[in-house]
Amino acid sequence: MNVVVLRETQPGETRVALVPESVLKIVALKATVKVESGAGLGAARTDDDYREVGAEVTPDRRSLLGSADLLVVVNRPSEQDIHRLPKGAVVLGFLRPLDEPAALTHAVAQHLTTFAVELIPRITRAQAMDALSSMATVVGYKAVLIGASHIPRMFPLLMTAAGTVPPSRVLVLGAGVAGLQAIATARRLGAVVEAYDVRAAAGEQVRSLGANFLEVDLGGLKTEDAGGYAVELSDEAMERGRALISEHATTADVVITTAQVPGRRAPLLLTEAAVNGMKRGAVVIDLAGSTGGNCAVSKPDQTVERAGVTILAPLNLAATVPVHASQLYSRNVSAFLSLIIKDGELSIDMNDDVVGPSCVTHEGRIVNSRVAAMLDATVGK
Repeated sequence: MNVVVLRETQPGETRVALVPESVLKIVALKATVKVESGAGLGAARTDDDYREVGAEVTPDRRSLLGSADLLVVVNRPSEQDIHRLPKGAVVLGFLRPLDEPAALTHAVAQHLTTFAVELIPRITRAQAMDALSSMATVVGYKAVLIGASHIPRMFPLLMTAAGTVPPSRVLVLGAGVAGLQAIATARRLGAVVEAYDVRAAAGEQVRSLGANFLEVDLGGLKTEDAGGYAVELSDEAMERGRALISEHATTADVVITTAQVPGRRAPLLLTEAAVNGMKRGAVVIDLAGSTGGNCAVSKPDQTVERAGVTILAPLNLAATVPVHASQLYSRNVSAFLSLIIKDGELSIDMNDDVVGPSCVTHEGRIVNSRVAAMLDATVGK
């Protein structure tokens, strides 16, 4: 069977779905790996690097698509690429099924089997396949570097002959993987860090990294689902959190927001009034820009100035660290492929507790109930 890797065409995308090290693992599964010429250049991998591990490299994208039994991608293929795939082919990647379910109707028409890495369940067995966590780690790290490069201050406490320089203060909103990585990175750079999360259970992890956890009484409300993701809260509960955030934002030099709910608009955490109350020179990095933003005044992929405060909402930060982002993602992909490739042939077990839940389309229909519901809701509007 042919496993195909394409050069990503989304503007600004530098990652590649499989790096040469992972190609070795796929070849060991007795599959043939075909790579589009230049696919790995953004991640510092040359065509020769792929050839050395047994991959076939060609510039003919149309031919690659036509020969693909299994296409691995970073981003969802274009409509044109989807229709160039053979009927019944398999696609694996970030497909945005809960955010843009209608875009997958083309895959249904083509009778493609699609697996969305966003839907891989957060269970122990699937940890090596958790691409969301891998990319969140990269994003949390890079967000701190962006914040440090934009504020007119230094992060660490410095004691010099000219006097003491106090440390910067960083406020992280959301203590998921991205938030925890942001906390760890900011602490390494010497900042004083505070963090907020609706999930009280996150407090232990925040404190273990040397940060102060801001906790608000939500009256025992359920704040996370079975997969560990935050759930939507009532307006009253959200208002309590926003009041606490606003109070602590007044002393922050950098605020990094990371809160998102799969398939929903990102929760509003930092209000316009809170931004107006921040000190001049402060910076907000809104990592939820692609789903509406956690900050009331942020704009996706734009820089906004408000009363001396700089607000950024960068998109696809993982692509700005392409070597390690590709390496991590490639390991996630190869771990998943080991579940569905047996002795060089596709072997898809929909009863598998990782394979089944991550499948979006199969045999000409949407098989994931959440995605189907989202699509019905979208069509009904």
